Amino acid sequence: MLLQILGTAAGGGLPQWNCACPGCAGARSHPERRRRHASAAVRAGDRWFVINATPDIADQVEFCGTPVPGSRATPIAGVILTDAELDHTLGLARLREADSVDVIATPAVTGALCDRLRLNDVLTPYTRLSWHDLPEDRPVRLGGNVTVRAVRVSGKRPRYAADASADGAWSVALVLADGDRTAVYAPCVADWSPALDEALGSADCVIVDGTFWDDDEPRRMGISERTATQMGHLPITWTAGPLSRLRARRRLYTHLNNTNPLVDPTAPAHASLAALGIEVAPDRTVIEL
Repeated sequence: MLLQILGTAAGGGLPQWNCACPGCAGARSHPERRRRHASAAVRAGDRWFVINATPDIADQVEFCGTPVPGSRATPIAGVILTDAELDHTLGLARLREADSVDVIATPAVTGALCDRLRLNDVLTPYTRLSWHDLPEDRPVRLGGNVTVRAVRVSGKRPRYAADASADGAWSVALVLADGDRTAVYAPCVADWSPALDEALGSADCVIVDGTFWDDDEPRRMGISERTATQMGHLPITWTAGPLSRLRARRRLYTHLNNTNPLVDPTAPAHASLAALGIEVAPDRTVIEL
């Protein structure tokens, strides 16, 4: 299995356009610290599936290959969505030049995007969105030997669908398998459930939610009156211990908020994680299993 980490920042990216926190200021002064919105891609046969369609998707898909001269064919086979949040779905509109776009998502996510954002209505004059179910009870084949299935990690709905039914797989981790090799990609985790623990425990590589360093970070940094857990993200100080005990050969954090000290490569927090065998994924990391 071949994975590409296309981006590692939480909503707004790094730097965020309207922020001058230490993380954003540092990224403006040191361009190598910039991070695109969290996304990844998995190779299935001779094509790629992009995980989450971020506002940066036009740049991100270039990492997977470019169109053949004289044609508009690309190596991108489709998009897999982990949730219906704007920072993971706005990029669908940037794919409108395609004849059609295959989108794999849970029914809750598909319903929110079609009924609330009305993406089908907006994009039909440009392209055809073809929706496919992302099941929790069985894997579905992407191409070659690669399969994907969902593990529910949160019932958090996006703000534009806050009044929708809470019943449904609103945010999921992806279990990607290629033969006996397995990776779990979970950029947003609100609940370390038994099902998630089982999936992580048997994986060769895990890439998980590192939005906030500790639970009080959003309040301390003045970006919210809620804690990290109240915002739907388990903080690193809670998850680093369980991650360190996994059998996985690679354990990485992604989806870093601009307030997270880990956006500074000189922060002591990096050494703390390295001592536990945990990495902070840089953009464009390549993982081969």
